[in-house]
Amino acid sequence: MSNARIGIVTVSDRASKGIYEDKGGPAIKDWLTRALTSGWEPVARVIPDDEHQIERTLRDLCDNEGCCLVVTTGGTGPAPRDVTPEATEAVCQKMMPGFGELMRAVSLKSVPTAILSRQTAGIRGKTLIVNLPGKPAAIGECLDAVFPAVPYCVDLIGGPRLETAPSVVKAFRPKGA
Repeated sequence: MSNARIGIVTVSDRASKGIYEDKGGPAIKDWLTRALTSGWEPVARVIPDDEHQIERTLRDLCDNEGCCLVVTTGGTGPAPRDVTPEATEAVCQKMMPGFGELMRAVSLKSVPTAILSRQTAGIRGKTLIVNLPGKPAAIGECLDAVFPAVPYCVDLIGGPRLETAPSVVKAFRPKGA
């Protein structure tokens, strides 16, 4: 059985130019390494805040790299260059707004500016795409909140079975699933 492939995309003008150290992508990888007990391999990208490049990258990870899950970090705020949600919507056949709703609700407990975040999620073919915020602390907080639903969502769209360490995050599947 081959490992599940998971895309990790950092969307940042400064990180993509090497001006700023990418902390978001490594935070996602570290969290997934702790949480997943089933085999997986990261497919990482660091790209600028450019809507067309984000769309191309998401399409490539879904359609060519065979990722069952793509997790993005960055580009979800209100600034003019924050276009990750628009790019995600452009490439997805189905949007999954509950992910963004839950992430904002959880983040609001920590910071009042969470209402400015536009995280979302959607499905492209057999891939779930989830947009996370850019700050490493918020990444962990949001993954803790939404990941219990991720393995079953991946099951439902025809992806590989993702198993989790219950001490980190307990995946929820209905009885018999």
